[in-house]
Amino acid sequence: MSSARTSTNQGESGVAISVEGVTKTFDGGMVKALDNLSLAIDAGEYVSVTGPSGCGKSTLMHLLAGLDRADSGRLEVSGEDLMRMRDPNGFRRNRVGLVFQMHNLLPHLDAKSNVMVPMLGTQRSRRERSARADELLEQVGLAEFAHRRPPQMSGGERQRVAIARALANDPAVLFADEPTGSLDSRSVERVLELIEELRKQRPVTIVMVTHDKAVANTADRIIYMVDGRVVDQPVGL
Repeated sequence: MSSARTSTNQGESGVAISVEGVTKTFDGGMVKALDNLSLAIDAGEYVSVTGPSGCGKSTLMHLLAGLDRADSGRLEVSGEDLMRMRDPNGFRRNRVGLVFQMHNLLPHLDAKSNVMVPMLGTQRSRRERSARADELLEQVGLAEFAHRRPPQMSGGERQRVAIARALANDPAVLFADEPTGSLDSRSVERVLELIEELRKQRPVTIVMVTHDKAVANTADRIIYMVDGRVVDQPVGL
C-alpha cells in the first residue's frame, strides 16, 4: 500500500477529495495543526489516515467533513468547495456521513430513531424515513435491535448503529474518526467486515482515521501524517 499522492488536478475525473496547500492553526497561530498539506483521494477508494497523536489526523477529518474551516489552501469534497461553502449543515446532511469513536448516538432514542435523525429536513416522508432506517439496520445486522436504546447495546452494536446513521442519506463520502478505538477485538472485526460489505453494495469513498496498524492495513491505501504533513511511511509506523 502506498501513501498519499501529494499533487492533485482539479479537472481529474474520479477524484472525490482534493486538498491543496491547506494550513490550519490554533491558539492565534501558535499551534500549526496542518502545514501546507496536499492529497487526493479517488471516488470509491478506501483510505486510512494514520500517524502519531497530535499529527493532525482528526483536524484534517474535521476540515474535510465541514466541521471546521482551514486558514488557507483549497479543499474540495464531492464537488463542494469547502472554502466557499455557505451551507455546512446541508453539505454534511447531503454529501457526507460521519462516524466517531464514541458513536455519538442520542441515548434517549432507540436505534431506529437515531438512524432517522439525519433524514429530518430532507424530502423523505416519515414513512420513507422509517423504511430507510429499517433497511439500514437490516444491512448492519441489527434489525432486531430497532427499538433498543444505546444504553441497552454493546459498544460494537452502538457503532454499527452509528454506521447505519451515517449512511442514512446515501453519502458519497464516509468519514470515520477512530471508529474502532473503543471496541473489543471481536467488535473491531465485525465493524471491518461491515465496511467491506458496504463497499460491495454501494459506491462510497471511505476515509478512516486510526491509530491501529491492523485496521489501517485493511484500506486500499494508507496516508501517513507527521507534524501536519503527509509523508512517506515513517520508521515505526
